[in-house]
Formats: sequence, structure tokens, C-alpha cells
Amino acid sequence: MGSSCVPSKDPAVRLGDIVENIDRIERHLVGILNEQVFENDQMVYDAVERCLERISEAATKLGSDAELLCPGVPWAQIRALGNVLRHEYDLVQSVRLWYTVQDDLPKLRAAVVDALTRNSGK
Repeated sequence: MGSSCVPSKDPAVRLGDIVENIDRIERHLVGILNEQVFENDQMVYDAVERCLERISEAATKLGSDAELLCPGVPWAQIRALGNVLRHEYDLVQSVRLWYTVQDDLPKLRAAVVDALTRNSGK
């Protein structure tokens, strides 16, 4: 994540962190064919959960820049997911994480990459 040991205030770095963690999730899920396999592979499940926490934290650190750079993305829900994973971990359902990864992350990745591309020359 990020290329520096010092936290960055640059929104592009935070957006890059989101893309990087989505890509990590995709790599973790190679060969995982369905939600049951995902739930039963504890190492993959934990790795995906941790990447989702990072995505949520990057969204939080983006603050209001997130909505400006990627309008239409459900940033409040992304930020809230991190709180759920950290504080209500016992209520997290693997099926919900599975569908988040399958349905929501590709759209988030596309929106973030688009924002990075639009703003790369600025």
C-alpha cells in the first residue's frame, strides 16, 4: 500500500490503495468458486476481510474528496463496513462479504480507476 512510510494526504494515494486492495482480493480468490469454499478457507476469508478493512479506511481518509472524485459510489457504506468488520465482527455473514466482493468491488474499482485516469494530469 502506498509507496511511502509517511501517511499521504494525496487523494490519488488513497485511491491507489483502494485499487491495490481490490486487486489483492482478486488474487486471494483465485480458485475460490463459490461462497461456501470462501467461507471454509479461513486464511483466504481473513485476508479478504483485512483488505476490505483497508479499503474502508482509505475511503475514510479520503473524506469528502471521495464524493468529489467518484460521485455515485456508496462511500458511507464503504466507510461503515470497516466499523462492522472491526466492532461487530461476530455479526458478519460470509455470504454478504462474498456478494460484496463479487458485485460491489468491480464497480468500485472501475470508478476509482476512472477517477485516477481523469485526474492523472492535474
